[in-house]
Formats: sequence, C-alpha cells, structure tokens
Amino acid sequence: GKLTIASGRQYHSAALARVDTESQSAPRTVGGKGHPEPMTEIPEKNYSPAWSDDTRRPPSPMGDERAILTGFLDWHRETFALKCQGAPADRLAEKTVPPSGLSLHGLVRHLAGVERWWFRLQFAGENLPMLYYSDDDPGQDFEFADGNFADDFAVWRAECEVSRRIVTEAASLDETGTRKRDGQPFTLRWLLVDLIAEYARHDGHADLIRERLDGRIGH
Repeated sequence: GKLTIASGRQYHSAALARVDTESQSAPRTVGGKGHPEPMTEIPEKNYSPAWSDDTRRPPSPMGDERAILTGFLDWHRETFALKCQGAPADRLAEKTVPPSGLSLHGLVRHLAGVERWWFRLQFAGENLPMLYYSDDDPGQDFEFADGNFADDFAVWRAECEVSRRIVTEAASLDETGTRKRDGQPFTLRWLLVDLIAEYARHDGHADLIRERLDGRIGH
C-alpha cells in the first residue's frame, strides 16, 4: 500500500538517525580498505591566492573574548589598508564597479567616520563633530569634489588608534554606550562584533574595487 505522510516522516527520521549513527561509528575509509586514512593534503596551488607582501598578523585562535574580538577587528582593518596600499594614486577616488558609488578613497573616509561615530561619540560619549557629514550634506564620505587621500587615510588611522585605546581602557566588554538614533544601550561586546561585520563587508567591496583598478587580487 501507499505510505501515509506520517509513516513517510517516520521513515525519513529513522534513515537520518541511521546515517548519523553510522557516520559517528564507522572509521573513514579510502578505496574500500576498511581502515582509517588521513585526509589528503590539498595542493598549495588550489588554495585561494594570498595577498603578496602581506604584513598582517593573523588573529590568534587562542585567547580570551576581548583578545579574539579585537584581533579579528584589527585583522580586518589591516586587510582594508592592504587593499589601498600601492593602488594607482590617480584612481583612488574612481568608482570602478558601476552603478555602485563606492571607491577606495570614499571607503577610507566612510570607515574613519564609522570609527568616530561608534567608539567616540556613542560608546565613550565624547562631544565631537562627525566626520564627513552634515545634516545638509550627509553623503560627504562617498560624494566629495576634492580631498587628499593621504590626509584622509591618516585621519582613518588616527581614529582607529583612538578606538583601540577606548577598548583597552574599558574595564569590561559589558560596559555600555548609547545609540544616538534611538537612545538604546549597547555593550562594547556588541560593538566589536558589529564593527567586525562592518569591516568584513567593506573589505569585500575593496576586493572588487582593487581588482578593477589594477587586477590585483588576494585574500
């Protein structure tokens, strides 16, 4: 006879349980030999290409929560810096991935503003003007008529240093700031995770922009 929906579900669940049990108990075999074999080494040429002259310090896989979070955030900051390093100076403001309005120069300005906005103005509560923003012209980070890349890059570096100091001086990741948008609190722990996501997203943008500028690739 035909299987009912209920019996079909029971059969499916039993099959999954059997596969799971077998995968846990049976040794990994290669070529039907019946004994465990080590995983085959992946040829070096099959890994994603690395960025040449890479000066980043990889995040440590060991350490406490603060060390892990700050390690990954710094790694993403340095990844962005590498994507800018050595790029054609006359093309840093070029929007190479239309219709996107992003450029490496614009991203530098944007990320400097992000660092100040989150760590200094909202977490530490400093009374400072925002970078590359006004109520009448909110898009100054990406839409600008002039601006020196080296100067703006130095501003970004300086803001990163202040952010690091603020994190170092915080007694706990449970310390809180206040979001200006809605007055809600947030922890330093949340902020570090949020900034890691912010940088990871823009590092991907920088990957595409840089490849379009001069063909340079690498993770």
